[in-house]
Amino acid sequence: MAKTKNITHIDLFAGPGGIATGFKALGINTILANEYVDSVCETYTANHPETEMLCEDIREITDKRIKQELKKKGLDSVDIVSAGFPCETFSTAGSKSRASADHRDILFKEAIRIANAANAKILMLENVPAFLTKKVVKGGDELFFDVLMKDLKESGYKYIKYKILNAADYGVPQSRQRFVMLASKTIDVGEMDIPTKSNKVSVEEALSDLPLIEDNLTIDVYRSGPENEYQKTMRNPSFWKLETEHDGKKLTYHITPKHRPSTKLRFELIKQGEGLKDVFDKHTPEEVAKLQADRVLPKKWFIQRNYRLIPDRPSKTVTSHCLDELVHPQLNRGLSVREVARLQSFPDWYDFKGGPLLAPHMYKTQAKYELIGDAVPPLLAKAVGQYIIGLIK
Repeated sequence: MAKTKNITHIDLFAGPGGIATGFKALGINTILANEYVDSVCETYTANHPETEMLCEDIREITDKRIKQELKKKGLDSVDIVSAGFPCETFSTAGSKSRASADHRDILFKEAIRIANAANAKILMLENVPAFLTKKVVKGGDELFFDVLMKDLKESGYKYIKYKILNAADYGVPQSRQRFVMLASKTIDVGEMDIPTKSNKVSVEEALSDLPLIEDNLTIDVYRSGPENEYQKTMRNPSFWKLETEHDGKKLTYHITPKHRPSTKLRFELIKQGEGLKDVFDKHTPEEVAKLQADRVLPKKWFIQRNYRLIPDRPSKTVTSHCLDELVHPQLNRGLSVREVARLQSFPDWYDFKGGPLLAPHMYKTQAKYELIGDAVPPLLAKAVGQYIIGLIK
């Protein structure tokens, strides 16, 4: 029977380390990771220094290189290869990119190739649910999902199962649906009946111990001690098994964004559960025009923009655009970096190195909000990892 601490993992398209963080809490050993963006690699390495990071284009990492890396560690195979391959072109939130072909559409092929090179027992793939419906050619019949299934079967994968999982069912204070697939050549992956939590964690339960501060401020002390189990988990070093000098007493990254006075006036018009579109809908055309002239409202609304969170419910999905999309449930500002990290279930001492607070999305360097919003929630990864451990054992 495999001991948990001896279960090995390669983390592809690793992001800031959401999967590795969830896996580490279980004792899974992430031996190798790959990312492309320098600022993302810096964050990953700061929090997972024991993991060798290959910070380069995955297409340039040869099978021979993978085998050499394993050999250096005395291995000829690994237990798990995970790949949260890019989702920008599959997401329905990005209709322009979804409508066109992009090399990122087939990067799952690289995950299969590296899993083959590493003789992985389990391949874990993760993406947005809309991956299931994007067509290879606009107007055609073949889906990218069909290509994935064909590639897996041609590579010898006999056992393949996927499900749409909602992070809120696994202790994450956020409704976030994700496509998760497990594939293996030798192990029956079962029905992916991953145990869920009986109670969903609300925004209030996630954030209530953090200070209520206005925009353009930073504070490094907690409002109170942990008030519930979720907060205890976020502040408990032993739960996560992370190598950190943080003592759990100093609050980090509770940094709030700076807003124009007119933007804060806009937030005042948005009630809990409402977004920017609702402000347009509940004002007359003349009122809207006046608010636009005063720069309170933009010239047009976006369906996801400026949603004020509801305290007693899980958050809406935290995306890479979360600063523009989510408004604090009580205060007239966007969320702080730490509040976003809390909604994603990153522990409080997680260090988001590299990159500014804000940067245009077309830049290669990822801003901290984008970095966190793109990540796999660690508690979701932990739930999937626990299931995989059962398969391997």
